[in-house]
Amino acid sequence: MGKISENIKYLRKKKGLTQQQFADEVQIKRSLVGAYEEDRAEPKYDLLIKFASFFDLSIDELINQKIDDKYKPLPKANAANVRVLSITVDKDDKENIEFVPVKASAGYLNGYGDPEYVAALPKFSLPFFTQGTYRAFEIKGDSMLPLPSGAIIIAEYAENWADLKISDTAVIISKNDGVVYKRLGSKFKVDKGIKLVSDNTVYEPYAIEAEDILEIWKAKAFISTELPQPAAEPTMENLTSMMAQMQKSIGQLQKS
Repeated sequence: MGKISENIKYLRKKKGLTQQQFADEVQIKRSLVGAYEEDRAEPKYDLLIKFASFFDLSIDELINQKIDDKYKPLPKANAANVRVLSITVDKDDKENIEFVPVKASAGYLNGYGDPEYVAALPKFSLPFFTQGTYRAFEIKGDSMLPLPSGAIIIAEYAENWADLKISDTAVIISKNDGVVYKRLGSKFKVDKGIKLVSDNTVYEPYAIEAEDILEIWKAKAFISTELPQPAAEPTMENLTSMMAQMQKSIGQLQKS
């Protein structure tokens, strides 16, 4: 656990604490602080929680990130930080998949962290989604065609947004846009947020700031009662629309 030993030492010194002062703050022996910083011992989980809280970081950051003068902590709303995620379990103590229909999406913005609200959502389970935390969201509109409006996205809770990859599709919960399903057009960055792209090219990509994001759920599957249809023969109307979109894109490229 080389990173954590270096991180503890760096963070302690940044706070201007001696090993003894830090030991007093977290209520452990000074010799243990020395052992952790010299990578001769590994702190147990309950102590990791205490360290993360003391340094105002998540456990993931403390263990896996190199903390130095260049490091930018993830924003507080980020799921990578220590925050209780409200879930429900079945009679066998297995996590349910809670379903958020379109009509409940507005209420989800206020209730996503409320155990009582989450417990009241419809719920189900799928035998092939047993590892991880999942939620189902009904989508509306045609921005992600060919996925139809009314399709249900089964998505896994993203704990660390920086792990998401360009072109991943995800359900993003944000203060301004509510519940949206989009493709990621950029990697998440604390200072820049993330770029969201629609599969339907009629809709322009747009950026969302980090502090606006509440949750991100990475898409894993979808359910739809609308079965795929054979590709239609191109019509003059479709060709005209495609040409107009191409001309618009070329014009934007020329301007940039």
